[in-house]
Amino acid sequence: MRAVTVTPGEPGSLRLVEDHPEPSSDEGAILVQALAVGVCGTDHEIIEGQYGEAPPGERDLVLGHESLGRVLEDPTGTLEPGDLVAGIVRHPDPVPCPNCAVGEWDMCRNGQYTEHGIKALPGFARERWRVQPRYAVGLDPALAEVGMLLEPASVVAKAWDHIDRIGTRAEWQPRSVLVTGAGPIGLLAALLASQRGLEVHVLDLATSGPKPALAAALGATYHTESVDELPFEPDVVVECTGAPVVVLDAMCKAAPTGIVCLTGVSTGGRTVDFDAGALNRTLVLENNVVFGSVNANRRHWDLAAEALARADQSWLASLITRRVPLDDYADAYRQGSDEIKAVLDFQ
Repeated sequence: MRAVTVTPGEPGSLRLVEDHPEPSSDEGAILVQALAVGVCGTDHEIIEGQYGEAPPGERDLVLGHESLGRVLEDPTGTLEPGDLVAGIVRHPDPVPCPNCAVGEWDMCRNGQYTEHGIKALPGFARERWRVQPRYAVGLDPALAEVGMLLEPASVVAKAWDHIDRIGTRAEWQPRSVLVTGAGPIGLLAALLASQRGLEVHVLDLATSGPKPALAAALGATYHTESVDELPFEPDVVVECTGAPVVVLDAMCKAAPTGIVCLTGVSTGGRTVDFDAGALNRTLVLENNVVFGSVNANRRHWDLAAEALARADQSWLASLITRRVPLDDYADAYRQGSDEIKAVLDFQ
């Protein structure tokens, strides 16, 4: 079968392998026919050689962690042949740490977790893959064209889950949310905010392209000015850019008792002139909370599947700005301007 692979640590090693071995039954009982994989910044960084880890004893890593497939066989009876399915990316460490031991592998404390297409597990960018029942998420048939969005949606489902949990420290009646960044994570964060009935604001640099219209379709107000120029203080900020200045401004902008969730990952090496003392004063005196969130556990994947099933399917489809057939695989990993989500199709 065909599979898209890289040699971790070797820039420019992206290739399409025509005779890749069939997935081993050790990977799981459920055999899946790949329909598509989404492409994100993590894939680009692995292709650039920044990180990535092949499975033990192997040189190459199959890419792809944003999966969508159709069940071919499931002897466990968990799913039926023909069902849509996505595979959970992260698996718990073998020790396990206290969090992994109770199914919260997204909060792994010793770093020995594994991840499909990223760290020591083959990814989903292959024509067939296997998955264990506990890591298989069945999808509503309506998501046949957009189900690969489940992985990024699970990330924001976790973010909102933790925002809600932190909010219970006091009487929590949030009214407004600011989402910084209108990429896939940002727009999906705005979607889940709109499903909560909040007043949604989305901030991004793009003044053209699909982003302003996608935000407006959610009933959100779209902003292109800097965070500190906004004429309001949001109760919740979901930061999705990782841009240092935006991150710092977001932490300063939240309303009293506000919650700031950081989901964007910053690159190191940049120094910003910033009044850290003033930030500390604001956070302490206004009882604000800033926390980071990444990855997701099974509960969040299920919450994300429910959220996507409730969403306007045409709106979800609009997040996918390019669909690339497997034969043209390299083009799927090209970063385009005004890109939201590129998808590699296996159909």
